[in-house]
Amino acid sequence: MAKYGEGDKRWIVEDRPDGANVHNWHWAETDCLGWSRDLLTKLLSNLTILDGEGDLFLKTTKVEKVEGDAYVNIRKGKIIPGYEISLNLSWEGEARDSDGKSLLKVDGAVEIPYIADENADEDPEVKVSVKDEGPIGRRIKEAMVAKGKPVILEKVRVYVQSMAQGGPAKEEAEAKKIAPKTNNNSTSSGAAVAAAAAAAAVKKEVVVEKKKEVKKKGFKTISMTEKFSCRASNLYEILMDENRWKGFTQSNAKISKEVGGEFSIFDGSVTGKNLELQDGKLIVQNWRFGSWPDGIESKVTLTLDEPEPGLTVVKLTHVDVPEEDRYGNATVVENTERGWRDLIFQRIRAVFGFGI
Repeated sequence: MAKYGEGDKRWIVEDRPDGANVHNWHWAETDCLGWSRDLLTKLLSNLTILDGEGDLFLKTTKVEKVEGDAYVNIRKGKIIPGYEISLNLSWEGEARDSDGKSLLKVDGAVEIPYIADENADEDPEVKVSVKDEGPIGRRIKEAMVAKGKPVILEKVRVYVQSMAQGGPAKEEAEAKKIAPKTNNNSTSSGAAVAAAAAAAAVKKEVVVEKKKEVKKKGFKTISMTEKFSCRASNLYEILMDENRWKGFTQSNAKISKEVGGEFSIFDGSVTGKNLELQDGKLIVQNWRFGSWPDGIESKVTLTLDEPEPGLTVVKLTHVDVPEEDRYGNATVVENTERGWRDLIFQRIRAVFGFGI
């Protein structure tokens, strides 16, 4: 056995003398909170919402604060954003009469309590408040909700898309690329250039082939085994009953109990079709999330086994889950697995008392 610090050099990955993280092979994390604050301030400050329509004048003034965490990880060139931030924005409004005389000027605030990568495919909650709650103040506030909220959400989507593309980390990664070494030998410079060009051409072909391969392989399989203290028939009925789904998920659901029938759960975020059903034993369905790229469907197989009365073992196999959503977020598999575990299986145990 080698002594500490004297390991076999063939197994040691040494740091490069220039300290470069070649092709971002190692984890490279960039703190994006300051960048997020600057971008959101630029996007949301001094926006004209109404300029006289209905004798109302509305505009945002400035971003008061952006708090939370925001970062981007890059590993092997793959961008993995992560953020959970809250935002406060001030705005002002004025109502005038038909002669242009000011009736009331008000100040207000907009709060977005939760902007997060796990909800990148959904618009966040936007709360609008005004300091004057009189009749005219309420009218101005209602106009801000109706006209200002869509504008604000549009700007937030720009931020979400920018994070999905790497935020400041993408530019930093490009800047850290290693410049090619120059050859001072003039007699061999021509051959070196030719060799480099040939190598670049070969490398380009290889990269194209790899990209094609990644596109074909860009799917994962989720496998889970869960135990419940209940009969298999009871659990099957819960999974196929829209009223029970509404109960344990606290969201809208429509579920057909027929083969070939369609379903919609989690307020329409997930849709699909029943492929095979065996009462108390098997559920096979197509699943599609609204945030996935167009045309992509996954397949869910739930096998229910009752090795002894009152004990049900569920085996989940969820195949063809895309690694990225339509916005480029690479957390689809992680979020889907967490959704099965926390939002479905754990909720069923808690609500129906099926915990073991």
